[in-house]
Order: sequence, then C-alpha cells, then structure tokens
Amino acid sequence: MLGSVLRRQTLGRASQATTALRRAYHQNVIDHAEKPRNVGVLDKNASNVGTGLVGAPACGDVMKFQIEYDDKSGKITNAVFKTFGCGSAIASSSVATEWVKGKTLDEASALKNTDIAQYLNLPPVKLHCSMLAEDAIKAAVKDLRSKNQAEEQAEA
Repeated sequence: MLGSVLRRQTLGRASQATTALRRAYHQNVIDHAEKPRNVGVLDKNASNVGTGLVGAPACGDVMKFQIEYDDKSGKITNAVFKTFGCGSAIASSSVATEWVKGKTLDEASALKNTDIAQYLNLPPVKLHCSMLAEDAIKAAVKDLRSKNQAEEQAEA
C-alpha cells in the first residue's frame, strides 16, 4: 500500500513539474525540444560537409552542428545536429538546422542568435543556448570553407 501511495505522489510531482515546465517555456521551445528536427550525423570527412563543435562550460551544453553544401547550387542542402544539454539548447539547434537549409554560406553565417532567441521566446537565463547555435553555424561554415581552400590549394 505504501508503495502505491509513493508511486502516486511521485507521478503527481512529475506531472506538476511537466506542467510547470510547459508554463515556463514558449510553445516553440517545447515543440522543438520534444520533437527535435534533423538530429543526426553526416560524414565529417566529406569535402562538402562542414562540422562545428561548440560548448558552454558554464552550463555543460555541447552542440555538434553539421551542414552539407552543394557546389552547383551554392546552397546548404542538409543540416543536422547532436546536442547534449537542456531543452533550450536542443530547441535552438533544431531551429538552426531548419533555418540554414536552402541558404548560401553567407546567408547562414548571417543568422543571429537574437533571431533564434526571439523565435523561441527564450528567457534571459537561456540566451546562451541561442548563442551556441549561432557559434555552431559559424564554426560549421568555417570548417567547410577551410576544407574547400585546402582542396583548391592541393589542385593548384
């Protein structure tokens, strides 16, 4: 009997915590955190794939962000991520993958953390999550560009 009472109390607390979380975060954060888009990995050795790995030691969030680029169209054709962190970090990564697809490298690099934060309606204490996403995009673009420069130099 005591076990069933404790289970009900524990489940009740978990339900209260979920309800509180839902009240604290915007629906866009909840949507992308619970159903993240484009989770995955691309071949980091491929010449048309750029990889960015960034982290925030203060909170422990780590974000791996990869883009796949098509030379002919000059556009990003795919973007994936793997993030170890809070729901806001996962949501920021997920939104970033959706937003960079179909963009040029310059357009993707121009995406700002403030745009992601505004879309997700992140509270001030979670703004670092959108900053990580911006940094990860820029790191992936930089990696891709450095690969292409190395290839061009090898061909010359």
